Amino acid sequence: QVQLVESGGGLVQAGGSLRLSCSVSGRTFGSYTVGWFRQAPGKEREFVAAINWSVGNTDYADSVKGRFTISRDNAKNTVYLQMNSLKPEDTAVYYCAARIPGSGYVFDPRYYPYWGQGTQVTVSS
Repeated sequence: QVQLVESGGGLVQAGGSLRLSCSVSGRTFGSYTVGWFRQAPGKEREFVAAINWSVGNTDYADSVKGRFTISRDNAKNTVYLQMNSLKPEDTAVYYCAARIPGSGYVFDPRYYPYWGQGTQVTVSS
């Protein structure tokens, strides 16, 4: 099993920044992808960004390109999501998730078997 724990959420004004962290532990396979997803009330869970742990390739949703940056720290087994220029529409519960690369679409949450508990991000206008 792989365990993921998110932290760093909170309340911020529009235009502000937050950095989310996802600590990964447990059974780790040689190469895996960690993704960030978010879910607002009444909406489906949507893809935000993903990073291939070993290669470092990244993917982003169009809605966050240029504002959010995903990165990882191998020594700390942690993935970060730096969120800048936040907008009220970024308000959601943010989840990190892990999967084996190549096992389906990187932006589809159905292909991620491991999930954290989520952290709330609220952006006020």
